Amino acid sequence: MSKDLPLLVSTPPERRDAARNRRALLDAAAELMGGCGVDALTMDAVAAKAGVGKGTVFRRFGSREGLMASLLNHREEEWQAGVISGPPPLGPGAPPMERLLAFGASRLRLHLDQGALIEAAGRTWGENYAVLGFASMHVRLLLGQLGVTGNLHYLATALIAPLSLPVLRQQIEHGGMSEEQVFAGWSDLVRRVVRDDD
Repeated sequence: MSKDLPLLVSTPPERRDAARNRRALLDAAAELMGGCGVDALTMDAVAAKAGVGKGTVFRRFGSREGLMASLLNHREEEWQAGVISGPPPLGPGAPPMERLLAFGASRLRLHLDQGALIEAAGRTWGENYAVLGFASMHVRLLLGQLGVTGNLHYLATALIAPLSLPVLRQQIEHGGMSEEQVFAGWSDLVRRVVRDDD
């Protein structure tokens, strides 16, 4: 599975000290956000928390939106690593249907947890096609393992779309659905796609 699903958003290799500094800045940003929310993530606050000058933060991330996107990218890399080599059912070792349902539950929760951060990152993250490509490839592989035929690219896209933040927000905040109801609906859709192909 690891050969089929490369970490599509992995950052290029960097010097050890540069990687250490980037990690320190991301840790400082994550700590600020965990304590005070996304609004606390200013370049000044991150610099002060990490004990560096504000110019260092700007040189590393370019803008506040770039900082947000880097945080999201780091979390995405961790999530993808869980898909590739983490424990089942999200990672390898579980039957494909269990893995597909675990994918949906995990992706739904990840997007809801990071909603404010995704919105704050704006276009710097919203057009991250590598992230969508990874998720689509993973779902296509699982559908193939489940014996689903037809246009797997389209079916994978159709299964991923309801897990996007705008759709989740519409269903939960405006549609009055609970997270459990949303996931139950998504699980039903998955089973219909798989069953209809039998």
